[in-house]
Parts: sequence; C-alpha cells; structure tokens
Amino acid sequence: MNIPLSLAKAQLTELVRRAEAGEEIILTRHGQPAVRLVPATPRAIPGERTRIIEALQKEVAAIDPGPPCAARSQDFLYGDDGLPA
Repeated sequence: MNIPLSLAKAQLTELVRRAEAGEEIILTRHGQPAVRLVPATPRAIPGERTRIIEALQKEVAAIDPGPPCAARSQDFLYGDDGLPA
C-alpha cells in the first residue's frame, strides 16, 4: 500500500497496526517512495535466553562422548612438550 506522507500523519496508528499485521506500507513524498513501515523484530522475553542456554548446557553435558577416537589419540599419548607421556 502506497500512501502520501501528508495523509499518513493523520493515520499513523492505523498504518502501524497494518504493518504489524504483515501488510507492506510505503510512505511516499511527491509520488516517490520515501520509507517502508515494517514490524520490528520481536524481542525475547526477559529470562528466556538464559533458560534456553541453561537447557542446552544440560543437554550437552548429558551427551556421552564415548571412547576417544584415533584421530585425537595424540592428546592421550603425548604431553604438552611433544614427548611421550
């Protein structure tokens, strides 16, 4: 929907509601597109991010890594100095 800026001033609340609902609103100045109204990205609920991170950490901690793989055997066979342990 294209609407002149001069008319949008009186209808701003309604235009914001329509943009939030997903309709594309383009404000024009002298017949040329000037700006587009789009909904802002929703913010996470306070504490939600922390709850998600903690749940993921618990899941990762519960994963059994299994026996060491041969590709990383040097970590167990050699010390930090490169000599056999």
